[in-house]
Amino acid sequence: MAPLHHYSTDPRTVLTLDAGGTNFIFSAIRANQEIVTPVIVKATGKTLEIILKNIIRGFEEVKSMLKEEPVAISFAFPGPADYINGIIGDLQNLPLFSGGVALGPMLEEHFQIPVFINNDGDLFAYGEAIAGLLPEINKKLEESGNPKRYQNLFGVTFGTGFGGGIISNGKLFIGDNSAAGEINRVRNRVFKNFDAEESVSIRGIQREYANYAGINIRSCPDPKEIFEIGNGSRRGNQEAAQAAYHSFGVAAGDALANAITLVDGLVVIGGGLAGAYPLFMAALVEEMNQPFNTMAGELLERMEVKAYNLSDPEQQKQFFEPDQLEIHVPFTEKTVSYSPWKKIGVGISSLGTSMAVSLGAYAFALHSIDNDY
Repeated sequence: MAPLHHYSTDPRTVLTLDAGGTNFIFSAIRANQEIVTPVIVKATGKTLEIILKNIIRGFEEVKSMLKEEPVAISFAFPGPADYINGIIGDLQNLPLFSGGVALGPMLEEHFQIPVFINNDGDLFAYGEAIAGLLPEINKKLEESGNPKRYQNLFGVTFGTGFGGGIISNGKLFIGDNSAAGEINRVRNRVFKNFDAEESVSIRGIQREYANYAGINIRSCPDPKEIFEIGNGSRRGNQEAAQAAYHSFGVAAGDALANAITLVDGLVVIGGGLAGAYPLFMAALVEEMNQPFNTMAGELLERMEVKAYNLSDPEQQKQFFEPDQLEIHVPFTEKTVSYSPWKKIGVGISSLGTSMAVSLGAYAFALHSIDNDY
């Protein structure tokens, strides 16, 4: 399989869509670069037919700007969905999509090119594996003289919801039911018998701030304002703001520890709440490394790996520094290199969520075409 980064010089063009609850933003990507001015179409409509025709119109407008024919359409769309077959299920933020809508087959029939639809968390992770955190970390390891290289990545998005995607050895792991990486469904560490998304989301931050500040949630500031209150750049209840983001970090860290126990890879964080990392990242990583108790009264490491906060200069230094030992091969004069320390890094997206999703959509389409999707 060709390395994912070779798509940065690929001459083929893919039509893309950023599908939000308010707007559909259409564009085109070539060689990992956006090559047109995006077309914005309202996501709302009185009927499903109107919305579907708006989607076709958006892609048609972008296509009309191109000098060459696109080879595919690839984009993220909210679930639940059968992504492999391009069928969208019942959506909360787009209620007219109900009962199963064959969106992918419709677009393939209209444009006569392959259509690929995925979850935004999946494509975010894929984009970060191509041109984001994964190659950045491996480059810094090389520059540091550290022979360790990472091949696996878990990408999560913090925003209206809590999304995730798994990359293993350069391949997006979708699952048998298009449901892999759905980290929002793990149990909530803070509120028993609730899912993690109740805390790791915009509504979770606002609910906790209102609770700690003793105010009605209807008068609660938005998460950006709560962050600014927490860091002291805006007036308000700073203690409540910091407590809200700490609770957010604990819930997110517990969920990520469960995921990384299975995935064993780097973690990259994106989404609208990622910028508030100064208030939640320390609690998140601390929770990931929090040990279990045992019935014998001892402590057991929560994970077989140790998580490092890559936004903290000291932890970043510890993560990158070479840590190989030379050990003897029994009954010989030879030695081999060995690292007894198992590390993963947790970092914030430098690409930005939207760009990572677009690059993920582009590469997923080309990789699928090249491997006889």
